[in-house]
Amino acid sequence: MKISLCLMVWNELGGCRIDVPNLPIGDFEEVYAVDGGSTDGTVAYLESQGIPVYQQPKRGLNAAYIHAVEKSTCDAVVVYFPKGTIPPSDLLKFRPYLESGHDLVVASRKIKGSSNEEDVNFLRPRKWLVLGLAGFAAMMWRREGYFVRDVLHGIKGFTIAGFRKLDLCDHGLSVDIEMVIRAYRLHLKRAEFPTTEIPRPHGETQFKILPTGIKLLKYLWWEYKRDA
Repeated sequence: MKISLCLMVWNELGGCRIDVPNLPIGDFEEVYAVDGGSTDGTVAYLESQGIPVYQQPKRGLNAAYIHAVEKSTCDAVVVYFPKGTIPPSDLLKFRPYLESGHDLVVASRKIKGSSNEEDVNFLRPRKWLVLGLAGFAAMMWRREGYFVRDVLHGIKGFTIAGFRKLDLCDHGLSVDIEMVIRAYRLHLKRAEFPTTEIPRPHGETQFKILPTGIKLLKYLWWEYKRDA
């Protein structure tokens, strides 16, 4: 199986400087980046490291994933966000799952053996939101197969054939949970493996919990009505 590694970036120069030197580039058939409009030098840095950068033609996280697939010449894509929070070595764990027939594989911060950046805190709103959404999605749409817990983690691998079956929205930021729900509905084979997340060493998240949560609830209502 040929696998692409796609870096998803948007003003992540600090994270790129941490993660890019440690990427297992030689274990992928191609490596490139999709940029959401960086203005901090991210693009110039990646290109200086020999990584081609493609500007996504449409804004939004969903559009970024779709563009990543359009640029791939391989059988599968592994998506990675170089923020300095997830070990680049975890990228080596995707290939065995993909080659054994899984259409969707998630690097999970919510299963046994994993850790989330909020685990050191008493209050863990982001973690509780993810687990709540995961439980709701499974209750509504899962009828068989693996129950995915980390439905909002962008670091994942998927086959091109499986991705095209999902028929994802080309706008918004629902792509992570949407991929899981559509995989449930289409009975695609999925899996997770544990990863370790640390707090961001640079910058702030682009996805604040309250506005992101509201947008995802709107998506869930839309998905409920979809194909009804």
